[in-house]
Parts: sequence; structure tokens; C-alpha cells
Amino acid sequence: MNNSVTNTARLLGAGLRALLVLTLVTGVVYPLVVTGIAQGLFPDKANGSEVTADGKVVGSSLIGQSYNLPLNKGRQIPDADLKWFQGRPANGLGPNSVNTRYQLILSGATNLSADNTDLIKQVEDAKAAVVEDNSVPGYTVQPSDVPADAVTSSGSGLDPDISPAYAALQAHRVAAKNDLPLAQVARLVKDHTEGRTLGFMGEPRVNVLELNIALQHLTAKQ
Repeated sequence: MNNSVTNTARLLGAGLRALLVLTLVTGVVYPLVVTGIAQGLFPDKANGSEVTADGKVVGSSLIGQSYNLPLNKGRQIPDADLKWFQGRPANGLGPNSVNTRYQLILSGATNLSADNTDLIKQVEDAKAAVVEDNSVPGYTVQPSDVPADAVTSSGSGLDPDISPAYAALQAHRVAAKNDLPLAQVARLVKDHTEGRTLGFMGEPRVNVLELNIALQHLTAKQ
């Protein structure tokens, strides 16, 4: 009996010591080491790839944002503020999900098949809106001009980038809404177009947040 109690106490003591050591190593030492390395070598990425403007953090280069007008009374979804470049649709974050407007509570795609009638209607409605919103005097958008990323959401629904083609399509409308020469807005798009990663991975892209910050600085000079 005494041996049984002694062995049990010894095993419990060994287990408790193992628990304390592993808690210290995995819960304190390891996180501190990883955090220290990340802050020392990759501080920008470690802190969320923050984007600043006028000394304030205005977002992350990894997360898309909405650029909308104030929500009108009686409306559930605000209208887009067309003086800004717009990102991709966020259909995966629709009215039936927790995250409806890039609030970072969750992310996700629509999970609808290519022949799903709801998805087809979303794409058709988005294409019609892109054509209408971006057709300005002297420039008419044709349905065939609308790139795929203008009417479909990404896998996460939070894509911060758009294609150069979609940015160029919006440049006419942005120039008209802000009373800017088209050449200046087109130059902004060109200056903020990134090539493929390492020259061969992915596609050329334009970060919408960084482009709109540059647009804000440009309009402030007018």
C-alpha cells in the first residue's frame, strides 16, 4: 500500500514537473524567441504589414477595404464612393455571414459552383454595375472590357489587390469624379502596379489601399 502511494506520488510529481517545463518552453520561451526573431528581421510583416498615411495606420497591405459612402437610412448596404478605386467584390462575406464589410471577424468565399444560379446572377449584376459606374462622358465601358476580378470575389473575400486591367478601367471614372487629368490617374495606376512575385509567380497586381492613398495625396495638391 505504501509503495503504491509512493509510486503514484512520484508519477504525479514527474508529470507536474513535465507540465511546468513544457509550459515554460512552449508557452513562454518559444513565443518570445519567435517574436524576437520576427521583430528583428521582419518587423513590418510581424506587425501586420501596416500601411500608414499622414502618420496614422490606415490599414494593412494584406487586407482589402471597402470605400463606401455613409450608409443611408433604411439601407443595409452602402453605395460605393466612386471617387475612389474600388476593390474586388466580397460576396463570400454577404449579409448572412458574421463579416459583412471587411470587419476581419472571418473570411471566406461564396462556395458556389460555377453553374450556380445565385453566383451567375451576382456576376451579371456586378458586371452591369461596373459598366454603369465606370462609363463617363467620353469613355463607355463595354461588358467585354470588364475583367474577371471586377465581378468575382477571392477565396478569402479580403483580397487587397486588383488587376491592372480593372484599375485602368476605373481610372477614367476616378479622374472624372476628382476633376483630375486622366494622364495623372493613369500614371498612379502604372506606378502602383506590381509585377509577378520573383518574376514568375502570380499575376501583376495593384494594391487598392496604397493606390487610394496616392490618389488622396494627388487630389490634395490640386
